[in-house]
Amino acid sequence: MTRALIITNPAAARTQAPSIRAVVDTLRQGGWEVELRATGGPGDARRFALEAVADRMDVVGVFGGDGTTMQAAAALVGTDTALGVIPGGTGNLLAGNLRIPANPVRAARAMLASRVAPLDLGRMQRPDGTHYFAVACGAGYDARVMAETTTAEKHRWRFAAYVATVFRLMPELRSTVHHITVDGVEYEATAALVLVANCGEVIPPLLRLRKGITPDDGLLDVVVLRADSLVDSVRAVWELVREGGDGPQAGYIGYARGKVITVATEPAQPVQLDGEAHGRTPFTAEVVPHAIKVLTPVRPE
Repeated sequence: MTRALIITNPAAARTQAPSIRAVVDTLRQGGWEVELRATGGPGDARRFALEAVADRMDVVGVFGGDGTTMQAAAALVGTDTALGVIPGGTGNLLAGNLRIPANPVRAARAMLASRVAPLDLGRMQRPDGTHYFAVACGAGYDARVMAETTTAEKHRWRFAAYVATVFRLMPELRSTVHHITVDGVEYEATAALVLVANCGEVIPPLLRLRKGITPDDGLLDVVVLRADSLVDSVRAVWELVREGGDGPQAGYIGYARGKVITVATEPAQPVQLDGEAHGRTPFTAEVVPHAIKVLTPVRPE
């Protein structure tokens, strides 16, 4: 029998009590032994997951957003306990990249019939300790959008809250100098944002960064976007969709790939990890190949 801990975040956008009960009931009806715990503050998800590992549980499932999911995932690095993801937040970027259904009950059913797959993680040292990201970290405009979208707005408007912030901040969009080092090779790029991606989609499944970006290849992909106006932004997104550019300094979009990425800026820029604000530049991100095991839906042949 599969033993699972399900961690819920009551502050997430879509984790209402009826949905939580439905998820737990679905898993139990599928033959799983389920324990349920709710977070009450920062660090709870990681602590709960550590206790589940010590108790030799098979699965730690998270019904919440990307922030809660990554707190739990950090405790699973290098262990045999698999991560299960049930989308309950605003962005749910990891769930989208893994093609996990958005509906909580459907996601729970997918967990019952899932396969275990390896997942790389990005790792970053910050003043408060070691942090991990599954989808992407970044510096610049995207990090500012994440930081300036309030919890109340996310609860009310969900993903549209981020879109509203993008347009609100658009008049202040400016490119700045970024010093980027990829596996020891140094570049200088003028950019509005720099993403260091582990997964290939930033708005799953609508906006893909580039073909070939996968979360199990032992590499991180750097995406540099240059824009100083709304017109520039439209051109950059179009170039992104067309997968134009080559190298960190080409066109509106530039690319690079490596295992250890350092980003410094003039002046300092805000930093985000999977949509969560984490201070300001500089930062160094490194890949941890096959860091955790994750439950992914079984796709029809």
